Amino acid sequence: MISFTCDYNEGAHPEILKRLTETNMMQEDGYGEDRFTISACNKIRKYIDCPAADVFFLVGGTQTNSTVIDSILKSYEGVISVDTGHIAVHEAGAVELSGHKVITLPSHKGKMEVEELKSYLVNFYNDPTWPHMVSPGMVYISFPTEYGTLYSKEELKQIKAVCDEYNLPLFIDGARLGYGLASTECEMTMAEMAKLCNVFYIGGTKIGALCGEAVVFPNGNAPKNFFSIVKQHGALLAKGRLLGIQFETLFTDNLYLNISKNAIDAAMSLKKMMKDKGITFYIDSPTNQQFPILSAEQIKKLDGKVKFEIWEQRPDGSAVTRFATSWATPIEHILQLEKEL
Repeated sequence: MISFTCDYNEGAHPEILKRLTETNMMQEDGYGEDRFTISACNKIRKYIDCPAADVFFLVGGTQTNSTVIDSILKSYEGVISVDTGHIAVHEAGAVELSGHKVITLPSHKGKMEVEELKSYLVNFYNDPTWPHMVSPGMVYISFPTEYGTLYSKEELKQIKAVCDEYNLPLFIDGARLGYGLASTECEMTMAEMAKLCNVFYIGGTKIGALCGEAVVFPNGNAPKNFFSIVKQHGALLAKGRLLGIQFETLFTDNLYLNISKNAIDAAMSLKKMMKDKGITFYIDSPTNQQFPILSAEQIKKLDGKVKFEIWEQRPDGSAVTRFATSWATPIEHILQLEKEL
């Protein structure tokens, strides 16, 4: 049986496994003080053209989101997200556990609209009772979004301008960042994106690494004692070299972006194949997550042969489904899916 349930079904890219084996018996300091982590930080700084950037490696996406948000917000502040945002839906209340409310705005194909963000902030501060409420303390978006869609450069500029007007840090969740940047519809590089936010992270778990995410404060603007906050959240790996080696490898010879392209190629092949068979899509995603609408009969016939996610069940028995490709998805899996359909 083949699986399209998520983009981390496989282990790690062979180059990472090779490098981990080659360096296995070397003695290195812990907690990110090793030579590989230092090298990875420098490679990322160079890649995004931010020589003063603060770079930290954390163990996973949920820990990263909750740690970054908790480190920035004051006790009386919350984080603004769309209602389909990962922190609002699929992180089991991790942000709320740290004492901060997720303030939700409507999602538009997974994205936040700048007009609604501005309207919310204007109305909030026009309410004379706002000191009794949870204050907005930062803005969170994903690139790509939970629906595989992308913000244009102009959309990001406009959101950042509103954030700057209200002194709100903009945080970009980059769990699938490589897949967004590799899309033919992406309008910016990682370096350009880094200049349009206050903090973002480079996803490794979903893009070739065994685990790990790289948090980047582009302007060297990490909160005070961020390292200690990472440790408090259980997101610090004692054998930090394991994360450093992986990201050093991913940022050697542009491996990160090169392997991300495979997921896009596979997703576009999957989309074309399904469209040719008359299957419609819930949303037009240009990245590795595709959302075909399958009938009850199609779902039943694929059962036990192909794994995928039911995203939204419909009254007539049909469902919006999600098929996710990855850096490792072979064309043979697309051909096998076509055969089953």
